[in-house]
Formats: sequence, C-alpha cells, structure tokens
Amino acid sequence: MAGRADKLQRPDLNADENDYLRILGERVREMRARHGMTRKNLARDSGVSERYLAQLETGHGNISIILLRQIAQALGNPLHDLVSEGPEQPVELTLLTQFLARLPPKKLLRARKLLMAEFEGAGKHDRRQRIALIGLRGAGKTTLGSLLARQRGVPFLEMAREIERAAATPIPEIFSLYGQAAYRRYEQQSLDAVIERNAAFVLAPGGGIVSEPATFDLLLSSCFTVWLKTSPEQHMARVIAQGDTRPMGGNQEAMQDLQRILAGRTALYSEADAVLDTTGKTVEQSLAELLELINRT
Repeated sequence: MAGRADKLQRPDLNADENDYLRILGERVREMRARHGMTRKNLARDSGVSERYLAQLETGHGNISIILLRQIAQALGNPLHDLVSEGPEQPVELTLLTQFLARLPPKKLLRARKLLMAEFEGAGKHDRRQRIALIGLRGAGKTTLGSLLARQRGVPFLEMAREIERAAATPIPEIFSLYGQAAYRRYEQQSLDAVIERNAAFVLAPGGGIVSEPATFDLLLSSCFTVWLKTSPEQHMARVIAQGDTRPMGGNQEAMQDLQRILAGRTALYSEADAVLDTTGKTVEQSLAELLELINRT
C-alpha cells in the first residue's frame, strides 16, 4: 500500500503541496456528489475534459493552483480571498467568518440558530406557515407533502413544476440545453417567486437544493424545513416503483451513486428544523409523525 501511495504523489511537488492537491481533489469529488453529477456531466457543463477531472480528483491537479496558493500565503490572505468573485467583502464579515471558522460543528449550528433568532425572529410565525420537505427523491416528499397541504388547507407546490413554468421548458431540456448552472438559477428565481406570492404553503423542493448555499439559505430562513430521510435501499425501491430511475438511469453502479450522494448531502439535510425517518413506515404513520413534529418543534 505504501508503494501505491507513493506513486500517487507528484514527484515535482513537496509533501505539503501533494497533500493540498489531494484535499482539493477530494473536495471536488464531494461537491460533485452533493450536486448528484457524474464526472461526464460535470465535464460537459464545465467544458473541462473528463481526463482532467479524473486527474484533479485523484490529486494530480494543475500546478497553477499551487502557485496561486503561494501568492495568497505571501500576502497573508486565504486563497478564497483571491479567487472569490465580486468586490472585497466588508472587514466585519471577514472577522465574523474567521470567528465562525474556529467553532466546532455543534457550536456552528447553535451560532446559526442564534443569528436567525436575533435577526429573523420577527418572521418566525410567518416561517411556520411555509413548510418545506427536503430530502432525496423517494423519501416521500410528494406523497406526504400533498396530504399535509390538504390537512392544513394550503397549496402544495412542487419546485420542479415551478421551475418548468418559469423557464417554459421541461427540466430535462433545461439540463441538456443549458446545463446545471442554468437550472440552479431558475431554481433560486422560482423559490423567490413562490415565497413572494404565497404566505402559506407546503413545498417539495428538488433533492439538490441543499447544494446551492444561497438558495438553501433562503429556504431555511423563509420556511420551516423537515428532512424526510430513509435508507438508500428504500430510496431506490420507491424511485423504481415510480418507474423513474433518474439520475441513476443507465448506471450499473446506481446504488453506490445514491449512497455517495446521500453521504455528501447528509450534513446539509441535517440543517433542517426537524427530521422524520420514513423507513419502514406506512404513509399514515409518517403523516401522523410529520404533523406532530410540525406542531411540537
């Protein structure tokens, strides 16, 4: 194993630089998993070859990123300060970001809740009128969402239909013609419009909404969110029962892809206000627990 690990190192770089490229590759792979994208799809949307992406994900990225990192270190700034788009952020935001970066995950969650309570507390009641069910396809968002909306006497909205209405194009065509970036833009615009038009609703967003920070933050701050979770096996069985295996269609390693996507998004789904595990439960059982969660939490 040691010999194999040595072969994966770039001989023209030192140990620290090799470690950096390895971490960078792992981060790209994890981000791709959160977005539910294959390497082929990412290559198509980015205009970068699959071969280069494979090299990047295995720790053999272009040395230019190392040189840029050296410049940032010499300036005493983190690398993201150099490559971020838009104007330089306010000093207060930089200091706040640095402070939050030092907190462990549990304290970060508490800090976010405190900030939301302090600056969005006035809208808490309104947020309770908007329920968003998040999670991967097959968790029960549409089934439970429509029943919950009927119980509450509010509209049930599916994000996919809202996006298609805004784009005047079916979702598969949005992806094939314009790529995932365009889909995410339509997604954020549609969520803005849904919140603007409706004081109360039950919403079923796409499973990948959590991978877009700005859109997910809008959802968390505007809606009471519930993560509907279940086992990978149940996800797969329910999707196949619906006669639809996207985004796993034609992939012989569908279960591995599903597990990787779920693993990549678990921490994000956990940001929800409440969690409901629907594994092995009837629709009636899950609906009763969902109503109890919303009323109790």
